[in-house]
Amino acid sequence: MKEYQTITEISGPLVFAEVDEPVGYDEIVEIETEAGETLRGQVLESSEGLVSIQVFEGTGGIDRNASVRFLGETMKMPVTEDLLGRVMDGSGNPIDGGPEIVPDERRDIVGAAINPYSREYPEEFIQTGVSSIDGMNTLVRGQKLPIFSGSGLPHNDLALQIARQATVPEDAGDDDGDDEGSEFAVIFGAMGITQEEANEFMADFERTGALERSVVFMNLADDPAVERTVTPRLALTTAEYLAFDKGYHVLVILTDITNYCEALREIGAAREEVPGRRGYPGYMYTDLAQLYERAGRIQGREGSVTQIPILTMPSDDITHPIPDLTGYITEGQIIVDRSLNSQGIEPPINVLPSLSRLMDDGIGEGLTRGDHADVSDQLYAAYAEGEDLRDLVNIVGREALTERDNKFLDFADRFENEFVEQGYDTNRSIEDTLDIGWDLLSMLPKEELNRIDEDLIAEYYREDAAEAVQAD
Repeated sequence: MKEYQTITEISGPLVFAEVDEPVGYDEIVEIETEAGETLRGQVLESSEGLVSIQVFEGTGGIDRNASVRFLGETMKMPVTEDLLGRVMDGSGNPIDGGPEIVPDERRDIVGAAINPYSREYPEEFIQTGVSSIDGMNTLVRGQKLPIFSGSGLPHNDLALQIARQATVPEDAGDDDGDDEGSEFAVIFGAMGITQEEANEFMADFERTGALERSVVFMNLADDPAVERTVTPRLALTTAEYLAFDKGYHVLVILTDITNYCEALREIGAAREEVPGRRGYPGYMYTDLAQLYERAGRIQGREGSVTQIPILTMPSDDITHPIPDLTGYITEGQIIVDRSLNSQGIEPPINVLPSLSRLMDDGIGEGLTRGDHADVSDQLYAAYAEGEDLRDLVNIVGREALTERDNKFLDFADRFENEFVEQGYDTNRSIEDTLDIGWDLLSMLPKEELNRIDEDLIAEYYREDAAEAVQAD
């Protein structure tokens, strides 16, 4: 720990201080004001004899008579199993009025990458209760599967639904039964949200009882940008402790990654760094990878860390640097669609551009159900054909289509209104999801189900549904 140093300048969100020996990047700082208040900050940049500091609480009340002390360590998160059920601010301080947290230990929030040799391949199903995810873009333990949304779309409602409903089905564990008795926890990290959104989140967590198995980190829009960059790291450090030390299966939901990246750009501008694409720092890819790659499973450890980062694509542009770089690092994406939302579909997930790259390894007999892969492939193909026919109808009219084409058009409508549409309070099991899929596929003649094994058609095809469609 270094003795108190002198402040030389205060410029916007930054404080500059003289130092007589080197200090470390990201080192934690205490600033004592003339009124006796102690504020915390973080070193943004260090040069010979001078450092720039971003203050977590803002620079109000700080003048040149204030003094700075460097603590000689980076930020640490106090971790304990008792964090479950607690609500923290973006710096990891409790804001729920509960008792003081007595940690088992304090861990560096930067964390360490999982050794690739020690990684266990993700292949166990996580049930979110959302058909368009479970049935078509399945999430598996240890995966990082982002949600790509847009401004004004209900991604927060979807995030809350997943936080409430996500679970590890009892029969979806390892064949050797190692996961028996494992508990499920949710870490919810909100970055740059408004007070209104924060109130909605907390009201939902408390109303549904989801808070009991959750740890919530809240960084608000008027909090300093530097706090926004530490919030996801605090959340992930807590997740790693619960997963790899306490054996929990942990789902980490981070919203909104776009606000996080805007904070990186703001800090980069304050440092006068040379900007990269669209003004974002050139190291943003590396920075995002440091977050996303903390998901996974470790051989010999019972728990897992699964991530669902949520980002709003600026101007709905999927080629924007934030979704573009996220897509490189993660294992697929769930697309929240504006046109489906305008039709009142809840949740408005477009399954056609959505993708889960690890889905094939997390479904099937003993994990979900033996018909899952075939049903998913056939639903995707039939819906894609129905979507193509919609474009054709706009040109030639529905009367010009064949009877077969009209069946696929009807299928596309019912797929959206019965499979994708379920509301934000409906929790469907994977069996319910697949059964709905068969109800829809039974609208089509058996000879059109060319992606499903004949034995599965014989077992699950609903003749009564097909007859009802013919009668209509």
